[in-house]
Amino acid sequence: MSRLIKKILADKLSPEELNEVISGFDIIGDIAVLKIPDRLLSKKYLIAKTLLDNVKSIRCVFRQVSPVSGEYRLMELEHLAGEDRTFTEYRESGCRFYVDIAKVYFSPRLSGERLRIANLVKDNEVIVNMFAGVGTFSIVIAKKRKTTRHYAIDLNPDAYQLILKNAYLNKVEDRVTAFLGDAGRIIEYYLSGCADRVLMPYPERALEYFPFALKALKEDGGTVHVYLHVKSKPIEEVIEEVLPKLDFGKKFVVEDVSGRVVREVGPRIDQVVLDIRLERLES
Repeated sequence: MSRLIKKILADKLSPEELNEVISGFDIIGDIAVLKIPDRLLSKKYLIAKTLLDNVKSIRCVFRQVSPVSGEYRLMELEHLAGEDRTFTEYRESGCRFYVDIAKVYFSPRLSGERLRIANLVKDNEVIVNMFAGVGTFSIVIAKKRKTTRHYAIDLNPDAYQLILKNAYLNKVEDRVTAFLGDAGRIIEYYLSGCADRVLMPYPERALEYFPFALKALKEDGGTVHVYLHVKSKPIEEVIEEVLPKLDFGKKFVVEDVSGRVVREVGPRIDQVVLDIRLERLES
């Protein structure tokens, strides 16, 4: 898609301006979301109209006005061209998802990571997603691994409703259970000791909520996938810095840990994931 965008906008922007626009360009369903630097704001409608006229799959174009922020991880949007709506249907890994980009957090840039996790999961696993959004991780895995059981938690009522709709849409509602509320409290009251695997795809809160991930694991242990935002550096250094910050309590010991860079999220800032395998600490 980036090559197509470059071709479409080649006579409208300089090569440097093109690179800036493309790096902040996402398509979610039939909605295009652009990050446009301040120095190009005078061209925002020209850019949006050009995309709308030349990319048939795009029906709406929005500008991301603010960074993702707040408890629900939402962003402020400005409508630039096409239909003025924020609800769409997005497809990934053979699944369909209803998404409202103004009401829930969603990133198509995690599609490869979602598929990677799905390929790690074994049959009959129970998986807790502590920050589920619209249920994408849980549903992609459930669709691929048909004997798995999923608990998808989110604090955002709109995300919770979309988990329910998306599970039904993909015919996995019998294996994906949605919970509305704080992930820590939900685990303490309902999901303690149930999980083979825990997902923590909320970098800003992952360290804070790590003790609850441990509470969700079965007695014999399991795997926790911790997502973080860190300064760009070798993943080995990230692991050395992060592990001492995690309290594994008196129940588990680290059996294995690996990590990878998921994506770049800012100048020299990466989103990384640590895959931490824990086993029961013998008394």
